Amino acid sequence: MIEVTLLGTGSPMPDPNRAGPSTLVRAGEQIFLVDCGRGVQQRMAAVGCAANTLTALLLTHLHSDHIADLGDLIITRWISTFTPDPSPLPIIGPPGTAEVVEATLKAFGPDIGYRLAHHSDLTAPPPVQVFEYTGGVVWDHDGTLITAGPTDHRPVTPTIGFRIEYDDASVVLAGDTVPCTGLDELACGAGALVHTVIREDLVESMPLQRIRDICGYHSSVEQAAQTAARTGVGILILTHYVPALIPGQEEDWRSRAAAHFGRQIELGNDLHRVDVHPGVGTAR
Repeated sequence: MIEVTLLGTGSPMPDPNRAGPSTLVRAGEQIFLVDCGRGVQQRMAAVGCAANTLTALLLTHLHSDHIADLGDLIITRWISTFTPDPSPLPIIGPPGTAEVVEATLKAFGPDIGYRLAHHSDLTAPPPVQVFEYTGGVVWDHDGTLITAGPTDHRPVTPTIGFRIEYDDASVVLAGDTVPCTGLDELACGAGALVHTVIREDLVESMPLQRIRDICGYHSSVEQAAQTAARTGVGILILTHYVPALIPGQEEDWRSRAAAHFGRQIELGNDLHRVDVHPGVGTAR
């Protein structure tokens, strides 16, 4: 079984009820964080997970709302790991990730220096190990296989999605994308697909062109459902709602997806959890 928790279901617009885009995936004893939007560690704490327990951080792309808490996550893991010679945090993302991580560490340089000067048991800066991919196998340890595949969020490029497989269960995390062959190939036959979505009808009615522009590089609810149906996944899990999913509107969003996808559809607030079995999902 793979356990999927929507840590943050929000968007770039600050929301008192929704953290930034982030999803926690538990596969056996391994814990993967996919993207790290604002407020992610508070949500992690709510489900009993801490930065120093993460197996790896997976980044779908480098838009600010998906990496807003990158620095906080790296620093918190560093100062809350008390074993000598701690293992570096693997950070897996598209090309450009290493540059962003390096710049983040530089920005936190004064803080790192203060802590090294104050704590004798901290003898080196935060240990991280960055891996950049556009596709292929990115992780193969302890029974968990993770594959990356290209997605289409142009002009943001390159962007990737991830397929996590463990114990004959599988989940695909799409990130921000429009329908594309790369995502179709990654999601084919998966137990679940976690897909970011917008309500194109509501966005197009907004008066600001800058807001309406997002329709050109995000999938609508209907398009996400069509991707799920086309690829034969078992469960469609919606997240990163734009505009924010308002209480009482859940069935409206769900019905738009259900018009194209006849299997299990999950959407909810932050901390919504779905257990993904081979071909079966159980929400909690």
